[in-house]
Amino acid sequence: MTRPSGDLRVVVLGSGTCVPSLRRSACSVYMETGDARMLFDLGPGTMRRLLENGTEIFEITHIFLSHFHPDHSGELVPFLFATKYPDISRRKTPLTLAGGRGTIAFLDGLFRVYGSWMDLPEALFRVIEFDTAGPDGRVFESFRVDTAPAAHNPESIAFRVTSAGGRSAVYSGDTDYSENLVRLSHLADLLICEAALPDAMKVEKHLTPSLAGEIARRASAKRLMLTHFYPPCDAADIRGQCRKTFSGPLLLAEDLMAVVW
Repeated sequence: MTRPSGDLRVVVLGSGTCVPSLRRSACSVYMETGDARMLFDLGPGTMRRLLENGTEIFEITHIFLSHFHPDHSGELVPFLFATKYPDISRRKTPLTLAGGRGTIAFLDGLFRVYGSWMDLPEALFRVIEFDTAGPDGRVFESFRVDTAPAAHNPESIAFRVTSAGGRSAVYSGDTDYSENLVRLSHLADLLICEAALPDAMKVEKHLTPSLAGEIARRASAKRLMLTHFYPPCDAADIRGQCRKTFSGPLLLAEDLMAVVW
């Protein structure tokens, strides 16, 4: 079904991390607007969650990688392999893979390992690199993507999707506190933000619930969804910690949670 071009539907495919969990798959968010079917990261478990969402891999039009860590990119090779075998004719539209600077080199490294097993025809596959030194963006047929560097890895970027009707969602990927993310998230309808560990367990290059809330508050985001939970988060008062800094509508991500507007 083609969603009206002004609508935006978001489904959490993976709300967890690299730690094996029956409850949470690794990082991935699905978005759709108009004819576009987008994946933001695809950690292990993504393709199964897609099927549970009623979506086949051949319907995906865009994959956006926030960075190359395995819990965010680990299912890229199986995705491309399953696209090609056993029946590549099932893909009717080209697939766009996009990420920060270094995406082409990352993909080339995978090709050197797996060769023709994951190499798709040029007519069905293209790669885009966004700037990692500052803001960047690209207008597609039914949506726009804006990016900003994230405070995690050299290739790390956050994404903002805006539908033809002006609806917007920001995906932080992994990041520490970032003024870039504050600016990118300004007045966003939904900020999907990592909160990897409880406040008392803050580590470098990741956010906690109160820091994610501070970003959302400063950005005047209309709604905040926390995600990318390590197991300690499931035993902590994540909502209460976020409420120290953010008083707006708040969601704690679970796999297959959907938001439509």
